[in-house]
Amino acid sequence: MLQKETGIDILNAIGGITSFESALRVFENKMDEANFSKIKKNAHPDVAIKIANAIAMCDPETIFINTGSDADIDYVKELAITNGEESKLPMEGHTIHFDLQKEQGRIIDRTFYIANPDVEISSLANKIDRTDALLDIKEKMTGIMKGKTMIIGFYIRGPVGSPVSNPALEITSSAYVIHSAELLYRNAFSYFDKLIDQLGHFYANIHSQGLNRPEDLPHARVYMDRSYQTTYSINCTYAGNTLLLKKGNHRFSVDRAVYEKRGAELAEHMFITGIEGPGGRVTWFTGAAPSGCGKTTTAMSGDHFVGDDLSQMWIDHEGVIRSINPECGVFGIVKDVNWEGDPRLMECLRQAGTEVIWSNVLIDENGTPQWSGNGEKMPLAGVNFQGPWKTGLLDEHGEEVPISHPNSRCTLSSTALANYAEIAEDPKGVETRVVTYSGRDSDTMPPVWAAKNSDYGVVIGACIVSAATATEVGATGVRRQPWANAPFIPGSLGNYMEAQFKFFGNEKIAKDKHPVMAGLNYFLTRQARGGDSKALLGEKNDVKVWLGWLERKVYNEVDVIKTPIGLLPVFGDLKMLFRKIIEKEYMEDLYVKQFSLYVDHIIARIDLQLQSYRKESNIPETLFRILNEQREELLSLKDAYGSIVTPRQLKEFESVGW
Repeated sequence: MLQKETGIDILNAIGGITSFESALRVFENKMDEANFSKIKKNAHPDVAIKIANAIAMCDPETIFINTGSDADIDYVKELAITNGEESKLPMEGHTIHFDLQKEQGRIIDRTFYIANPDVEISSLANKIDRTDALLDIKEKMTGIMKGKTMIIGFYIRGPVGSPVSNPALEITSSAYVIHSAELLYRNAFSYFDKLIDQLGHFYANIHSQGLNRPEDLPHARVYMDRSYQTTYSINCTYAGNTLLLKKGNHRFSVDRAVYEKRGAELAEHMFITGIEGPGGRVTWFTGAAPSGCGKTTTAMSGDHFVGDDLSQMWIDHEGVIRSINPECGVFGIVKDVNWEGDPRLMECLRQAGTEVIWSNVLIDENGTPQWSGNGEKMPLAGVNFQGPWKTGLLDEHGEEVPISHPNSRCTLSSTALANYAEIAEDPKGVETRVVTYSGRDSDTMPPVWAAKNSDYGVVIGACIVSAATATEVGATGVRRQPWANAPFIPGSLGNYMEAQFKFFGNEKIAKDKHPVMAGLNYFLTRQARGGDSKALLGEKNDVKVWLGWLERKVYNEVDVIKTPIGLLPVFGDLKMLFRKIIEKEYMEDLYVKQFSLYVDHIIARIDLQLQSYRKESNIPETLFRILNEQREELLSLKDAYGSIVTPRQLKEFESVGW
């Protein structure tokens, strides 16, 4: 179980501030009159003590309270320029931020959960004993902001009034971090104290980039204290390591769902988007995918955009699963974003009127951002993530330096998008009818398949396998990515999995409101289906059809083929949907390649999952029952038809009965 407020509170131990009165004295001594008057308006005792201890530990030269006013936001933007964290670009409202060359993804090897002696931590994560963390944080963070400005922001992760929104502090010496927070989260300064009284908790995040030197990177750390819902980020600049409102606080929200609201709430690494179906109806989707595996593209392909990365879900009093986006902006990977596949996002990136923070792309000689896969004529020279660049430049290993880093990003407000849905700010959330799971899978699963019930849907999520992407420093190879949420699950996978089964199998869900749960795979290659090219088997735009099929599956308007892995679409329905949704002819030979089951590959995938989950503690037996059942049915298929089974053969075998 999660132990709240157990063990030494590291921040209090280092800062030494234990009372509200002492906190106010710190503010009065360290702040100018203008900022002291701001903080007095929002002086919830618990918040005040947390901030005062951060000040005592980090020892900044000056302190700025960001209220979210136009004047305060302008100050933050100008400070980011003055500090050299961002540079202005010719297009109005656009700036460029470069991270250190070797810190352009999450530093998973230097990210730790602070552990009490008898608390289980995820087997996929790093942990550090609380006493060791205290010593290291004290050594690295004491005085880390000397000569710098500490900026303090007050935010809420989710619409105001939602039962699953979470208040959070961002305390940092980086104006870039606060500038990003203003685009990605809702500033809640004026009512932060009231939110804490209503919700009974808040998250706190403390970050300093230190001296921002390459030689400091081995000493960079991200620590997460689950007991006190506080994160610490040291010597970091990449937003995934510094903007702790994002994945740092997502981890705390996962804890709350698993250990405090099990079966009633979830905190997921999921997009939220609305798909229009026949008659103009809107069906709401959430979908999980590891970072860099198509979440943003999928969310943007919807007709009504709510979010591209995170989702808080709960079951309301009417038995409906509802979802909100904790964020209100996009921190999206731009690699392969282009006019063909992402026209709505490209409008924001290439046309004046949208505020955008770019990171780690190339800035050409005209001051225009350029990136790999944008479908435009590439420049011959410019400045990118590693410094001056020109065509043919080689790195120290003799390999060509790409025009942009694979994890280059754009940060912008969701309201800038043409398909932005105002319902994103509704505290009641959206009625969630489809839940998808996907990864970067080049050779095994079909483009889309639906689970036959919620338990089988949970197993799809538990069995995501994906090629590593540039979002994590040093990550390579093909890896298990349970629910695409594994990097952010603090406790045991067994506890998390049980929470999934209990939530989607909850008897409170109305009979006609159970979501369709499904797998998606955009990354199947021609080579994996008998061709000689590693190009995709299909096109990026096809995702709209797979989502359209699932939308109609909710209302039983399409036929299905029952198979061991789940329900597959029939060719006639897809042919009609390709014509209707993207005006494209869909050929039967492509359908056969995409939806034939490559039995040996799938069985190998199942064996990997069985072997891995048997090493974990407290894994629900439901998982093993379903995987073993699927394995036996696949072997029966292989006995009947061989290792490659076509949709026609699947339909034939279906008539025999499983």
